[in-house]
Amino acid sequence: MAKKATKNFILRIDSDTMDAIEKWAADEFRSTNGQLQWIITEALRKARRLPKKKQASNPPDVSSE
Repeated sequence: MAKKATKNFILRIDSDTMDAIEKWAADEFRSTNGQLQWIITEALRKARRLPKKKQASNPPDVSSE
């Protein structure tokens, strides 16, 4: 299974918001980074902004009997 490529970026966020995210992450047993990724992915999904997943093409069964 191929890993998805990731991009790094700097995020500036106020301390009260970061404290809330860290607490939420701990409650969900996630890292802060994992929680931020989840929040962003959920927001994109709800806004229907995620790219469509490519369907794996299943070639027809060509086995001979």
